[in-house]
Amino acid sequence: MDQLKIGVIGYGGHARSHFSMIADEPRLRLEGIAEINAERRESASKEWGSAQIFADYQQMLDSCDLDLVHVITMPGHLQKIVLDCLERGLHTSVEKSPGMNSAETATMAAAAQSSKGKAIVSLNRRYLPQVLAARQAVQERGGAVHCGATYNKPLINMVGPKWAGVAPDPIICDAIHHVDLLRWLAGGSQSEAALAVAVYAEVKDGERPGTHRHNAVIHFGTGAIATMMCHYGVGYRIQRAEVHAEDLSIYMDLTGEPRCEFYDGQQEGRDPQAPLDLEAVGGAGYNEVRHFVDCILEDRTPWSTLDDAVHTMRLCEAIRRGHKGALDTTESS
Repeated sequence: MDQLKIGVIGYGGHARSHFSMIADEPRLRLEGIAEINAERRESASKEWGSAQIFADYQQMLDSCDLDLVHVITMPGHLQKIVLDCLERGLHTSVEKSPGMNSAETATMAAAAQSSKGKAIVSLNRRYLPQVLAARQAVQERGGAVHCGATYNKPLINMVGPKWAGVAPDPIICDAIHHVDLLRWLAGGSQSEAALAVAVYAEVKDGERPGTHRHNAVIHFGTGAIATMMCHYGVGYRIQRAEVHAEDLSIYMDLTGEPRCEFYDGQQEGRDPQAPLDLEAVGGAGYNEVRHFVDCILEDRTPWSTLDDAVHTMRLCEAIRRGHKGALDTTESS
């Protein structure tokens, strides 16, 4: 198979990064784009003239002989579309958050288990080359002992009656990126994220709509302990993370182009700005689209499956409700 034929459902703002990654992947050929908004369809037609444009995603699925579909809609619209794709046996990339709640994610996960197609959730922090290189360095030292994440933003507009049934709480549909990143940094192997066994969360929302604020301490089954800070309605968009192992500390600023500081206690005078070994984890251009194509062509399981995403969604929900104590990790997804 020279190229996988791909269709994309959704042409909103979140789709931009997907289209960029698709264009950079020579093993993919864009066949169709489905978008319900007429202005966006016109824009898609101008930018991707070789692809067929549809107002109805089911018409695209019927008309195009696709191997792979990216579903890039709001969380409240995802479940039915994803189930339709998986029922047809199509490989399916699911935008985050994968549904409005963990129950919807679990429903999609069950469909993926019985589908001929593979499914991946677009939790893209897992696939950043800098994150993969940091994670590899940590695992070479026996795994993470601590990790932390900060996810702060000014007010966002995805709150209120207009978004009911379309977008869940911001920590689920937005800051899920860094909740999941903590699971990934604390993981015990290259392909596995850690499971949270306990969480102690404090939630104190501000008076203005959308000022959701969370602080949490998370205990993972690998033995790592994590801290999560997520505040909306503050001064600036800041996204940072850190991970520590024996004699090793790595600090990552993911606000823009990823920047890392690397402190190795076993090497005196190590330059904290020294580059991480990105080639060892796929190179500077690695991303979730390349990973998913690899998994499809080599018949491997993606790192961020719907089954695994259920655990991230449940952790987000636990933080949001201010859970304090043990979590049930044996509940079926």
